[in-house]
Amino acid sequence: MRVALLSYRSKPHCGGQGVYVRHLSRELVALGHQVEVFSGPPYPELDPGVGLTEVPGLDLYREPDPFRRPALGEFRDRLDVEEFLTMCVAGFPEPKVFGTRVARVLGERLGDFDVVHDNQTLAPGVLRIEQLGLPVVTTIHHPITVDRRLDLAAATTWQRRLSLRRWYGFLRMQRRVAQRSSTVLTPSESSKRDIVRDFGVDPARVRVIPLGVDEGFRPPTAPRVPGRIVAMASADAPMKGIATLLEAFAKLRTERDHLELLLVSKPRPGGETERIVDRLAIGRHVRFVHGLSDLELVEVMGSAEVACVPSLYEGFSLPTAELMACGTALVVSDAGGIPEVVGPDGLCADLVPPGDVERLATALAGLLDDPQRRARYGAAGRARVDELFSWRAAAAATVAAYQEAMASARATNGGARAHR
Repeated sequence: MRVALLSYRSKPHCGGQGVYVRHLSRELVALGHQVEVFSGPPYPELDPGVGLTEVPGLDLYREPDPFRRPALGEFRDRLDVEEFLTMCVAGFPEPKVFGTRVARVLGERLGDFDVVHDNQTLAPGVLRIEQLGLPVVTTIHHPITVDRRLDLAAATTWQRRLSLRRWYGFLRMQRRVAQRSSTVLTPSESSKRDIVRDFGVDPARVRVIPLGVDEGFRPPTAPRVPGRIVAMASADAPMKGIATLLEAFAKLRTERDHLELLLVSKPRPGGETERIVDRLAIGRHVRFVHGLSDLELVEVMGSAEVACVPSLYEGFSLPTAELMACGTALVVSDAGGIPEVVGPDGLCADLVPPGDVERLATALAGLLDDPQRRARYGAAGRARVDELFSWRAAAAATVAAYQEAMASARATNGGARAHR
């Protein structure tokens, strides 16, 4: 099978989309299929055997100069002007303009592919690809409507709320496209319910395929660092619950001396996370690390006595599964798809209500003080990952969805020809 895998941005190592593209494409190739990734910047890191076609944009949100003003010579066509002007009025143009660009590219290569797999672009251009005759399967990790609700709830000024409404304006487009998508893949039952509710998608067209964990995530051979708590999250995104974790950590620091919080994140200078750390006077005990290689990330995950996933919502939570693969005991929020990852029986993690500082602090303290339970959670988490969360299984289930979409397209096109 010849697969075109689309991703409007594919940042390596973090952000979900680039991780999904890399591991899924590798396993599809291992199953004997041909895969070519079409991506806007930042481009993915891909394994041998996977092709990459770059679909350049203006890359307006790149580091270290996000919301940049491109030089005049960077503008190539009308789409570049649209992309820049949309950013100037606080919108987020990347999905829409990428969809138009990739439709142009694929329109000249229809015979090269059997199926197109869209990684949450949800733009009209992707629908045009299907209209040109290629079956399309769409992954929605979770509807970004959830991010919008949580960000608006955390906004403290009308100016901030107005800016957020403009930024999330692309959701109207995504909702319309999702409703017209023939086959939708999502990683959890929780995400499926939210897609059906918020995007109005027919539940019969949604398939749940859990994500996998790369084999490099393994339990550590070195001793864990006493008193170390590790968390992985975008520091200034309200949805990730870092504010709750910092408050809980500050409470624990009043009761015990040897305690460290290591956050795999890069807080915005002068942003909310830095202000909370300063207000709580815990700066000497909170450390941020970022830009880690895969090997360094595994070492960090395996160095913790306890890890925490305090998110207010997750469609799946790949970091939760990766921490389980490292045999690290967990305290996690009972939110979104996280309970599906750790399981319903309480064998792998303590679940606490999202946003509850007191309950989070109590759960962290209890697990820090109970080495036998930490060992039991770690072993159970590793066993659950081995049983349920492999990229090979995710790829095989995705291939089945491709085959279903291709059969449906053949039936539809054949019926249309017979009718004519």
